[in-house]
Amino acid sequence: MNASNCMVGPWGMWSDCNSRCGIGSRERARQVTVPPRSGGNPCPDLRQRRGCYGEDASCHTSKEVAKILPGSFKRDFRDPWRRRHMMAHERTPSYCVYFRMKHVGPGCRLQGWSRLLVQELLVCVECQVDAVGSVGRCLGDGLAGTRTFWAAASLPGCQGSWVQEDLREDCTCQLPSLLFV
Repeated sequence: MNASNCMVGPWGMWSDCNSRCGIGSRERARQVTVPPRSGGNPCPDLRQRRGCYGEDASCHTSKEVAKILPGSFKRDFRDPWRRRHMMAHERTPSYCVYFRMKHVGPGCRLQGWSRLLVQELLVCVECQVDAVGSVGRCLGDGLAGTRTFWAAASLPGCQGSWVQEDLREDCTCQLPSLLFV
């Protein structure tokens, strides 16, 4: 029996970048047209991967850092960060964002409310009407499935990253909850 070397087809198209914003990767593949037989040369690599940088039009949002406070802020009148005009009347949040904590900095472990923030915890963050900026949303509310960053407004050195899993209109967060500032 004669030896038959592996033969492959041409490379396919490169895939889209797997990151909408920031560093990611793309792949391409090719198929075996003739498999090796009887000691023929083996097939070369069938997949290639290379780096890319996602630059979706909405990427500017993923670069914003969310400033947060604990959900108790809206109920605790002794909180020094509570704005006086908010004490007179509570307003319905314009929307809620659910995030999965991906990184919680060491500065959070030393503080009161931030000790509850741990990696992989699902948190709900309310964007209340008073915190909505000129673009009609809270600063740092992120993009679905994309890692973004947060910092505790009242605790210097407490910061981390999270991934947005859901966004809901006209809602109120249940515990554990946070507020956009």
